[in-house]
Amino acid sequence: MSISVALPSPFYSSDGNVLRNDLPNVRFDRHPVTPGHCLIILFRSAADFFSTTEEERQAMPAPADSAMQMPSRDFAPHAFNLGIKFGEVADQTVAHVHLHLIHRYPGDIENPLGGVRGWIPAWQIY
Repeated sequence: MSISVALPSPFYSSDGNVLRNDLPNVRFDRHPVTPGHCLIILFRSAADFFSTTEEERQAMPAPADSAMQMPSRDFAPHAFNLGIKFGEVADQTVAHVHLHLIHRYPGDIENPLGGVRGWIPAWQIY
């Protein structure tokens, strides 16, 4: 499966960056799922996680620790989801690899049981 990279990537701008590592940077999502929702974005425009280098794959989660602490002071989440999408059918809308760090709060969804299965409603409750 291949995703074409639209140039320029909307992630090339440094506007909104809140943390920076050697390979990825972190910014708040422009359309957050919950308050504090961040994106961990590679500087290089790889279309998906599987087209990154080993060094990039190891570096991407590194800023998650700092990103989890930084907005926690402002948003006080109770939990987190860390996720990545690969492909249009998986709801990837930007062909530039990035991790979502989603802050979770009690009551942010009616029933959190089923986790990722919530993307397919018939599988949400098991």
